[in-house]
Amino acid sequence: MTEVPYSSPQLAKANGIEICYDTFGLPDAEPLLLIMGLSAQMVLWDDEFCQQLASRGFRVIRFDNRDIGHSTKMSGGGGKRITVTEFLKLRFFGILPWAPYTLRDMADDTVGLMDALGIRTAHVVGASMGGAIAQEVAIHHPERVSSLTSIMSTTGNLRLPQPKREAMALLMSPPPRTKDQYIATFARNWKILRAGRFPLDEAKDRERAERCYARGLNPAGVARQFRAILASGARNKALASVRAPSLVIHGAADPLVRPEAGVDTARSIPGAKLLMIEGMGHAMPIPLWPQIIDAIADHAHAATKQAA
Repeated sequence: MTEVPYSSPQLAKANGIEICYDTFGLPDAEPLLLIMGLSAQMVLWDDEFCQQLASRGFRVIRFDNRDIGHSTKMSGGGGKRITVTEFLKLRFFGILPWAPYTLRDMADDTVGLMDALGIRTAHVVGASMGGAIAQEVAIHHPERVSSLTSIMSTTGNLRLPQPKREAMALLMSPPPRTKDQYIATFARNWKILRAGRFPLDEAKDRERAERCYARGLNPAGVARQFRAILASGARNKALASVRAPSLVIHGAADPLVRPEAGVDTARSIPGAKLLMIEGMGHAMPIPLWPQIIDAIADHAHAATKQAA
């Protein structure tokens, strides 16, 4: 693979906060934004994944969401974790929990970053919570989205199947207190989320965990992000307004955001395409990169050609 240009991490003022980002690819290539999920720093879009995507003709921009990595740490709510009572009220009565911000605010952060970088429109790609944020961008800022790719995400529809028990336990478990605990927890969690044996990824888990730990953790921010997800409600009706060419990628073995959520997302967006990948859980393991990258790139290039 030809080496692509890389721009080291910088801070941009966006939507009243600072967002940390870096870029891969030529400055004049088509912009493609990568939005990560709950508690996930931008570096969990692996460098090589970004390089391969950039080599397909894109300026790939990854960034830390608010409350994670090197972006602004918020306040409010004291980082209070969701209680069992709040969760049950949401599940059975549809009562949304309080949150200091919602996914729409995080979508506005994304557009604010685009403004700071002088980007009028971009291909918007999100994974898990990042997919929900990408959906919010397409709903509320349609003129900024060249194409939408929602990966292993959901509409927020409460009628969808719940996570498998061991995956749900990851969301409710207390944060690790030491570096060693964090590294061990990181490996355990991703083993559950990958829902299968992926030796190449397992061999990289320690390196990935150490990189995230070195950049800094923010357990209170993760709690606020989780509240934002639950407080944002369902997007099914709003997604009916999306006109951006849309692709939904989901793992057939996803234990956290179940495959039915991918089907529901694709059904909610007019004309959306659904790619269900066998053997994929709630992760993008290295052996599946070619299929995922091809799908993202082909979809984005087709959208550009269609708009021309």
